[in-house]
Amino acid sequence: MYKEKQIITENIKNKAKKIKLVIFDMDGVLTNGLCFLDSNGEISKTFNYQDGLGIALLQANGIDVGLITGDQSGIVDQRAKRLKIKYVYKGRISKLSSYEDLKNKLNLEHDQISYMGDDIIDIPVMKKVGLSVAVQNAQNAVKEIADYVTPLYGGEGAARELCDLILSFKNMDIDSMVESLDKSINDC
Repeated sequence: MYKEKQIITENIKNKAKKIKLVIFDMDGVLTNGLCFLDSNGEISKTFNYQDGLGIALLQANGIDVGLITGDQSGIVDQRAKRLKIKYVYKGRISKLSSYEDLKNKLNLEHDQISYMGDDIIDIPVMKKVGLSVAVQNAQNAVKEIADYVTPLYGGEGAARELCDLILSFKNMDIDSMVESLDKSINDC
């Protein structure tokens, strides 16, 4: 049903060229949306190494990265720390004010920002940004308003797909991307 939104059009290419900030939701985008709850009430989640490297590549090439998530657990802090993400808004069900705060803080225009989401609480921000992206496992309402829908699921390489798309249309070649990586990037 959303196959046509998986095609990278000239419009998507032109939007990607302008991006200076990529904002990700966490649950369902950087994770597969599952959480594991043990008998002590501790929650754990899984993340994709390739997504993490994609985020590091964005940052190494001058593109800022942010998180706006409804999750308020320490998992958010740990993930952001490992990936050196400076802009983190957690515990945000209503995400628009956080988006506007970050946009203004970085003195950016809407068309210079990309947002990747998966659920209805992401829609208000996705309607504002220059390049809105939904993961394959997103709710249908999110896919309908997205500029692009990834073939991959959240937590399974979808974020990396967006990172690669943006970098490729900024004429970044693989060798220069790898050379620009900080030698001290953390795993995961």
